[in-house]
Amino acid sequence: MSDISDDTAALKTAELTPHSLEAYRPIIGGQVDELRALAAPLRGARVLHLNSTSFGGGVAEILATLVPLLNDMGIESDWKVIHGKEEFFAVTKAMHNLLQGMPMPWTPAMRDTWLRYNEINARLLRDEDYDFVWIHDPQPLGVLQFLDEGRKRRGAWIWRCHIDLSDANRRLWGFLRPFVERYDAAVFTLQQYVRDGLVGPQVFIAAPAIDPLSAKNRHLPPAHVRQVMKRHGIDTERPYMIQVSRFDPWKDPLGVIDAYRLVKKEIPQIQLVMAATLAHDDPEGWLYFDRTARKAGDDQDIRLVNGNVSYEVNALQRGASVVLQLSTREGFGLVVTEALWKARPMVARGVGGIPLQVLDGQTGHIVDSVDQAASRTFELLTRPAAAKALGARAREHVRQNFLITRYLRDHLNVMQAVAASPGRNGHSGPAPAFNRAARVRRTTRR
Repeated sequence: MSDISDDTAALKTAELTPHSLEAYRPIIGGQVDELRALAAPLRGARVLHLNSTSFGGGVAEILATLVPLLNDMGIESDWKVIHGKEEFFAVTKAMHNLLQGMPMPWTPAMRDTWLRYNEINARLLRDEDYDFVWIHDPQPLGVLQFLDEGRKRRGAWIWRCHIDLSDANRRLWGFLRPFVERYDAAVFTLQQYVRDGLVGPQVFIAAPAIDPLSAKNRHLPPAHVRQVMKRHGIDTERPYMIQVSRFDPWKDPLGVIDAYRLVKKEIPQIQLVMAATLAHDDPEGWLYFDRTARKAGDDQDIRLVNGNVSYEVNALQRGASVVLQLSTREGFGLVVTEALWKARPMVARGVGGIPLQVLDGQTGHIVDSVDQAASRTFELLTRPAAAKALGARAREHVRQNFLITRYLRDHLNVMQAVAASPGRNGHSGPAPAFNRAARVRRTTRR
């Protein structure tokens, strides 16, 4: 594939807003000092996070906070987005579906497209110098192989898989596994996502988390919530159900509408809001948005919102009487975490990482069907005191387990472990201490 060229190729550097770890002290107290101590041996290290989009979806939301916090602690971190065109993202969306168990073809043409763009992106990285490189999900997974073939690997490489692989297409996983096994470490959301037979990388488990201070999660006054509701045509005097998620079959937006219609038979004043960020790396999302809109028809009490503004999603979640997450597959479900942090009563299917968050009957309700979802929603709407107590327990559960500061601790622990381990495939691994002078010497020798 050495004849590949793409004159328009470029890695995009994501825009970052500075964050201070100290700002989290009112929420986590002395854990701030513990995190700084944990980060101290890594000060001066250079870290790259590489993924497929700078907005839309949980990965981008995590990186928007994680990378600035690493910089705040003296770990020099960048976040870059791979180059790709529509043909590539159509293939990677199909890969996402296949890895989550959808029956569909994996063809030689799809394989070749994925390989071609990974080689292009490897070329764009070949002169970069980092101590740690984090590759997120399957889109750029193959970059390391092409760098290895050109003897351009530098630093330690970590693959972060955010996808539920428990029912992955065997043919596709068989193709991808050798790429994964080149990495120094692989990080998964849950132990059951680690495929049998994976050989080579150190394996770590780390559940995702939310930033409680982000525009999507910080406190909003009730007046601001009502303003956003009115802007989207929501009647502020009537209750509404909401699901915030991408428009794709795994989120079951059509089932959400069915649940709403069952509730509406008993509570005619109920409304439904379905909000999503339609990301550029998800061409299927636009098609499923249209399908959902057709299902909604001319029902004036259903609002489909393209929630590109985090502030608006925050407000819409806070204004909801009940939050749904009827996904049939879910790697973890950060939108669930967000709603629980806002003390919203939750009804969700027990898939992926959702049962870690929604403890049935304690922090929300787990359901198996649309009918059950409608029944639990009706119960919460007609028992407001019980719904409020459920929400309060949910917020505390998130505070203790699923905030970005806990994720930051996991992140630092992974890099510490990889730095202390012997390298593989002839790679000696990063030095146990990092400083600018050492990095300059390394660069000068090239």
